[in-house]
Amino acid sequence: MSLFRVCVYVGLALGLLTPLAGQQVSTSAPSGYTLLRRSLAAQVASNSISGVTFTGTVRRIAGSDDESGTAILRATASGAARVDLILPSGSHVEINDVFATSPSGSWAGSDGASHSIVFHNLLSEPAWFFPAFAVSRALSPSKYSVAYVGEETRSSRTVRHIVLHQVLANAPGDTQLFEHLTRLDLYLDSGTLLPAALDFNVHPDNNAAIDIPVEVTYDDYRAVSGVQIPFHVQKYLNGSLFLDLQVDNANLNSRLSLRAPEDK
Repeated sequence: MSLFRVCVYVGLALGLLTPLAGQQVSTSAPSGYTLLRRSLAAQVASNSISGVTFTGTVRRIAGSDDESGTAILRATASGAARVDLILPSGSHVEINDVFATSPSGSWAGSDGASHSIVFHNLLSEPAWFFPAFAVSRALSPSKYSVAYVGEETRSSRTVRHIVLHQVLANAPGDTQLFEHLTRLDLYLDSGTLLPAALDFNVHPDNNAAIDIPVEVTYDDYRAVSGVQIPFHVQKYLNGSLFLDLQVDNANLNSRLSLRAPEDK
């Protein structure tokens, strides 16, 4: 074969391979873990955060009750959270310590009576108002399974959809049910990679197999000591607005007291 033909064939081969290589680079999707790491960096940069406290105003809509008041929301990186709503009808308190050796939780309404939260309702995200903690915990491959679904459009906003659930080796009972109970659907803004929404399910006390969808949306991000905080958080229950929170002040690395509601 002549040198000329060899050069032609090599040139043709390179001409065919170069576009293919370019297509492979451009079409390869990032892994869910890669997106979570980038999202966490966008939220907290290099800061180490052990706890947060938000104070602000809240509107609570529950059936025919529609009232506004003040809110104090606290959470730790380890998985504990406490929400206090001070409303005209009385105080509402919810406490979760999801990742303790023995997960526990309780809630109290305006009558002050304390009620335990059943185990299958302790498996979602306790710090739903501060998504950086959920993202940080999910970056442990030995404890979480993470999958990137792809880009989607939600409320005229382009987002990246990530699905994650816990994969604890000692998951009680039905493993598939446990994974379902711990599933979180996280939506990141495609431009900033800041969380736009977090979806999960809660369930009736007597039936873990029945899903009641919860969606939390995040907006109005502002920098506080170098950390991006969503100052407007809305929580929807079964498709209807349940809580509308406007944060007035965010305190980082604050301590959290997990006293029972009746001891408040």
